[in-house]
Amino acid sequence: MVQAEFVISAVSERDFPREGIPEVVFAGRSNVGKSSLINRLAGKNTLARTSATPGKTQTINFYRIDRSFFFVDLPGFGYAKTGKSTIRQWKALIERYFLERSTVVLVIQLVDARMAPAESDIQLSEWLDQLKLPRMLVGAKSDKLSNNQKSAQQRVLSMSFEGQPVLMSSAKTGTGCREIWQRVLQATAVDPSKRYR
Repeated sequence: MVQAEFVISAVSERDFPREGIPEVVFAGRSNVGKSSLINRLAGKNTLARTSATPGKTQTINFYRIDRSFFFVDLPGFGYAKTGKSTIRQWKALIERYFLERSTVVLVIQLVDARMAPAESDIQLSEWLDQLKLPRMLVGAKSDKLSNNQKSAQQRVLSMSFEGQPVLMSSAKTGTGCREIWQRVLQATAVDPSKRYR
């Protein structure tokens, strides 16, 4: 059983926790399912707030896991109805986060498994590569695809990201969550014999 607790919603770098423990970051477009995946991994449906309104989350949310590391939920990006000034603020906050946080050990970049990645997905991928941050590409909402569609889309996504592997996942069914946990435990150097949902 995972111990998971909400810590803070950061609106500036002053709010970032100073505990110095590893951080696993969830990044991706608005409404791609970051909060839902965090809830599924933690085994708590209400840990991370999910919203029916894309682009509503405007803070960097920190969740302490087993008192050993953080899950960090970044604001979603790329939603058309979000004002330009708000987008600039979000971008600046996220940039400061990545540049200041030496405790980031893994970035889980979520893309929608049902479609080709948007330009903003590619830009985020390239930026994370420039920052030399360990990254895991995850195709979210794969439960909405047939097995044949999953295989085809997995190839499309991988080719879009220059051949990088893409794990198909679903917060609804739990598909891919075991593999995500394995990567998280490896990155955070937590005892891999621990059993997670």
